[in-house]
Amino acid sequence: MSWDAEGLTLLGGDGTRARLALPYPPWPGGSVADSVTHLLAPRRTLVLIVRRGGYACAVVDATAEGLRLTASKVASRHVQGRTAAGGWSQQRFARRREKQAAELVHAVAEHAVRILLPLPAGGRQAAAPSCWLATGGDRPLVAEVLADPRLRAVRDLPLAAQLAVGDPDRRSVEGLPGLLTTVTITITENRQGARSPGERADG
Repeated sequence: MSWDAEGLTLLGGDGTRARLALPYPPWPGGSVADSVTHLLAPRRTLVLIVRRGGYACAVVDATAEGLRLTASKVASRHVQGRTAAGGWSQQRFARRREKQAAELVHAVAEHAVRILLPLPAGGRQAAAPSCWLATGGDRPLVAEVLADPRLRAVRDLPLAAQLAVGDPDRRSVEGLPGLLTTVTITITENRQGARSPGERADG
């Protein structure tokens, strides 16, 4: 077993590797006890999810009972997709799509300012942060929202996770406490010396 800032790697007797990507990096390593302490440390996670079908802003706080959703705003908002039409129609649809995307970014930024700010005391201290940011959805749209000058303090927070989510709804937002503590496991098999189907070992 070996640790690094992003998680740990387990090596099996046959050379198979299991990579565990852990939330809230960097991880201290050293021992499992140290890692449990790190995971359970008091912290607030600000969540920003933006997709062309909707958005969510949420605050998840660590409590004695575990992570809890303490504030949120979720809404659907349509942004037209690309069209196969050409010529003038394509340009017209592109302008409409750009307008809808700009309106989406503006709406999300307004809600993000209301829901995610102000940061708790100490949230701006990168050396020992008590506040983290988790994002999900369309990365360019998320970046446009966070480019709002009022959200600079949020943008500068350490990243807890890049969430793999669809269009956000109330159910998915209520599931954020579990999603934020998900451990991603990637298994890499050692195929050297692997037997072909039906091959038998001598003896």
